[in-house]
Amino acid sequence: MHRQTRKTMFNVFTGVAVAAAAVVMFLPAAQAAPGTVTSNVNVRSGPGTNYAVVSTLRRGQQVDVQQCQTSWCYVASRDATGWVSASFLAANGQQVNPSQPGLSFGFTIGGPNGPQINIGVGNQQQPRPPVVRPQPVYTPEVCFYEGSRLRGDSFCLSQGESSRDLRDWSDRISSFDNPDGLNVQVCSEANFRDCRTYTTSASSLGDFDDYIISVRVR
Repeated sequence: MHRQTRKTMFNVFTGVAVAAAAVVMFLPAAQAAPGTVTSNVNVRSGPGTNYAVVSTLRRGQQVDVQQCQTSWCYVASRDATGWVSASFLAANGQQVNPSQPGLSFGFTIGGPNGPQINIGVGNQQQPRPPVVRPQPVYTPEVCFYEGSRLRGDSFCLSQGESSRDLRDWSDRISSFDNPDGLNVQVCSEANFRDCRTYTTSASSLGDFDDYIISVRVR
């Protein structure tokens, strides 16, 4: 074997050994793409609890962690794709740290006239997932009017709200709009006493007109 050939092969093997050592030394710092769900968790359409739940993942399921933003990570599995809180994800036996950047490096062993080896270690660039804006949440409500046929000044109460004493609005309500068919209780006394219940709108209230002190919407 020629001396030059032996020297080239020695350089190649030395380079491979250095590369292997670099892999062992640097890989633990890299953010691994494969991950494991550590507890049952909701999958959301965006990075936050104000985004809609699109699916759920069970403890122990395997996912592909594609990108992290603040404390949320975009994951993909055969069952669901979306955003999951990083506190419910583990990689290489440790909780995923979304603030830790992935590692990517590479180098070439060999010269232009001899054998050449290209070595690369690290995460591949993942496509940026679409950001879904949270949709406004519609809350049913009932609006009460000072005049009959839904005229004049008004105020509204959402489903689940009530007033035991209308104070400035006592003995002023003459009609109300109830487009969602909620259960509306209008009472002639405070603390929901002497009441009538409606499930539709009312353009007038008969003998309860201007005679209401407490209301409840359910």
